[in-house]
Amino acid sequence: MYSVILAGGSGTRLFPLSRSEYPKQFIPLLDKESLFQKAVLRACLYSMPDEIYVVTNEAHKFLVRDQLEEMDADCHILTEPCGKNTLPAIQYVVSEIAKRDPDAVVAVFASDQLIEADGRYTRAIDQACVLAKTHLVVFGVVPTSPHTGYGYIRPGAALEEGYVVDAFVEKPDAPTAERYLAEKYLWNAGMFCFGVPIFLEECKKLSPEVYAAFQKPTDEAYNLTPKISMDYGIMEKTDKAAVVPLISSWSDLGSFEALYSVMDKDSLGNVVEGEYLSPDGKNNLIISDKLVATLGLSNVAVIDTPDVLLVCPKDQSQNVGEITALLQKNGDSRASVHTTVHRPWGSYSVLLKGKAYLIKRLTVKPHARLSLQYHHHRSEHWIVVSGMAEVVNGDTTFFVRNGESTFVPAGTMHRLSNPGILPLEVIEVQLGEILTEEDIVRCDDDYLRYSEESPKNIE
Repeated sequence: MYSVILAGGSGTRLFPLSRSEYPKQFIPLLDKESLFQKAVLRACLYSMPDEIYVVTNEAHKFLVRDQLEEMDADCHILTEPCGKNTLPAIQYVVSEIAKRDPDAVVAVFASDQLIEADGRYTRAIDQACVLAKTHLVVFGVVPTSPHTGYGYIRPGAALEEGYVVDAFVEKPDAPTAERYLAEKYLWNAGMFCFGVPIFLEECKKLSPEVYAAFQKPTDEAYNLTPKISMDYGIMEKTDKAAVVPLISSWSDLGSFEALYSVMDKDSLGNVVEGEYLSPDGKNNLIISDKLVATLGLSNVAVIDTPDVLLVCPKDQSQNVGEITALLQKNGDSRASVHTTVHRPWGSYSVLLKGKAYLIKRLTVKPHARLSLQYHHHRSEHWIVVSGMAEVVNGDTTFFVRNGESTFVPAGTMHRLSNPGILPLEVIEVQLGEILTEEDIVRCDDDYLRYSEESPKNIE
């Protein structure tokens, strides 16, 4: 079986922990593993790494690569030029798999769900693989509550290993959700299993614009394809839809209330990541790097990051998207970027910011290097905290050791590299009129990132 993991979502429902450039699927929320890594491990139960395909976007492809390297999982990474929802993503990867094995069975998983891979889970996958020869299979989670935030599936006639899909229904109001629970509807988990021939046949028949687009090269295909989900494009139209119930523990971790529900609690029902002090707080979710103290507060979420503090009732945490919408409306970069920003060469954290200065901590991975670049409007001072740096500064290349420093004037070509086997830690002090990432002119880059002013012919 081939496994596909969709890993391009923005994941802003757990803001401020999750932001569009570092969404929830890549955050180590539980057990020091990200949800994406957990999805890869589940896929490895049925597929070799070479049979696993990850579909992501330009913003997240290096996060995907780094987290796969941590697992020593040499999976395929497909990068979408732009997001067009789930059906084009699935059509893209199925077209690639069909080149290797035109009769393959393919399972499609989300990267941001928490699923217990127990015997009930593997039983559901086995059932789906049997049905995949004749049906397009969707997994339906057996509900544990009358949830109003999920779409539902109404099972119909019994099949050998599941049920015909009688209907897909939208997110209900509370009374309707109660009725769906009583009538044994299933939550739509957005996970699928099918044979390549039946998928391509149904896509060609039911979403011909998508199918025709992907007869072209990838960039052209994404320009031509409509933006459409797998559900709307195929599953709600086909007469070959089947559902397999998924009984094992499942959560999409779509809110801090959902995150609270799966984490270990103390004797007062509090979940604490960090340090918490209260004479009366109960059933709270506390995530912070500093001491959090409360009086008279229970059933709340307190999420503290270096640049944003969120406090809300846990049962209102599903509305956090309204905060990110306000930030986006105001053009505030905090909707998408943390104070720690991940780059293909490592990461940087903003430590202190003023009108004409910016102090960062750079962490450069072993054998990685930043682009060869210069700035029009700022100078930089690098102080090595740990490791050893190889520095290009104008016409000179030299090493800077622990406790040593170097100064790079504005307009000077420079590059920072880590030639060692340990991470390189550098404090960078920027001084100038413009201290944004836009004031970078890249002249050579291992990751092919160039600005409009950069030479385009340098590999």
